[in-house]
Amino acid sequence: MKLTVIIVNYNVRAYLEQCLRTVRAAMEGVDGEVYVVDNQSTDGSVQLVRQEFPEVKLIANSVNVGFSRANNQAILESTGEYVLLLNPDTVVGEDVFRKVLTYLDAHDRVGGLGVKMIDGTGRFLPESKRGLPTPEVAFYKIIGLTRLFPRSKVFGRYQLGHLPENETNPIEIL
Repeated sequence: MKLTVIIVNYNVRAYLEQCLRTVRAAMEGVDGEVYVVDNQSTDGSVQLVRQEFPEVKLIANSVNVGFSRANNQAILESTGEYVLLLNPDTVVGEDVFRKVLTYLDAHDRVGGLGVKMIDGTGRFLPESKRGLPTPEVAFYKIIGLTRLFPRSKVFGRYQLGHLPENETNPIEIL
């Protein structure tokens, strides 16, 4: 198994449905598995997964165990060489998984990977490239220097605004 996709869900049925539809398309031709860990949703999310996405491995918790523990539940069961933790409000491009797997297979020193994120209008989301949230970096953000100088190597470190949007770069945090 090459890829395990893990989605932790809590009462976001509509987002989950959209996410799973795009994940299904992106998994086409990929040796992988998909997990949804549901944290005691009351909005019909569990029924949705069971009825509309029978290929998805569902862990339906009887209590909300929290985000980290829910991810760990699926990680313990997963068999993928690579694991993707995916939020349920994410829409995945059809070729993203294949591109990521190709990159990871070609770069054996990579320990983690984040992809370029775009919003619904196609605009780059600066959260795609984040710096470590040190006290200094947080101070620059709080007092507005990050907003005033987003491309500065000093003041723009919160979202690493000095890095080109369309290039692969090493970053400090995902």
